[in-house]
Amino acid sequence: MKPRVICHMMSSLDGRIILSRWGAKPNTKEYETTAATFAAQAWLCGRVTMEKDFTEGLTPDLHPVAEPLPRTDFVAEHNAESFAVAVDAHGKLGWESAYIDEDHVVAVLTEQVSNEYLAYLRRQGVSYVFGGAQELDFALVLDKLGELFPIQTLLLEGGGHLNGSLLKAGLVDELSMLHYPVVDGAATSPTIFEQGEAPGPPVQFKLLSAEQRPGGILWLRYQVGA
Repeated sequence: MKPRVICHMMSSLDGRIILSRWGAKPNTKEYETTAATFAAQAWLCGRVTMEKDFTEGLTPDLHPVAEPLPRTDFVAEHNAESFAVAVDAHGKLGWESAYIDEDHVVAVLTEQVSNEYLAYLRRQGVSYVFGGAQELDFALVLDKLGELFPIQTLLLEGGGHLNGSLLKAGLVDELSMLHYPVVDGAATSPTIFEQGEAPGPPVQFKLLSAEQRPGGILWLRYQVGA
């Protein structure tokens, strides 16, 4: 059963999501506080976001392997109740451990990743699922996450291209957006949903709630689909 997907993001008033451009470091306490209200069992982000914010560019320590490893999903031994899901189609992220805080790491891969990288994830105790041979099928990924792990609600936390891919595929159920009181103004800075040169049709949203939070932040919640 697919988890319910809630895209939870903080953006500038003009929809940009690179917080480092906003002058003094924005207070992200409200982001974490509002995220906790969803009682999600997992959060998911793309490789660039994960590398920048969590793994700090760590390089995988790859060793030769004697035989090819099967392209089947791997659930490492763990006792976690929450999960950090990293979309890493080509197997580039390095991991110091199989946990981010108390969240067990699950890598989302394509079958193109090397045997050496799969062996590395196993040594580190990181779980992984395959989302396709060459391209990721996010509907398949969500099915596997729901089947292999106790995940009923998943927070989608960027970047913009990952958010856009799931929205285009019709896999986002709700948008939770914290409007931070700043205008970014950079046309090259990504927005909440990026779909490249082949965007899908416009997506309608239904407003569920609007709440003023400390620091001039406006928290908007939308149901996807009118």
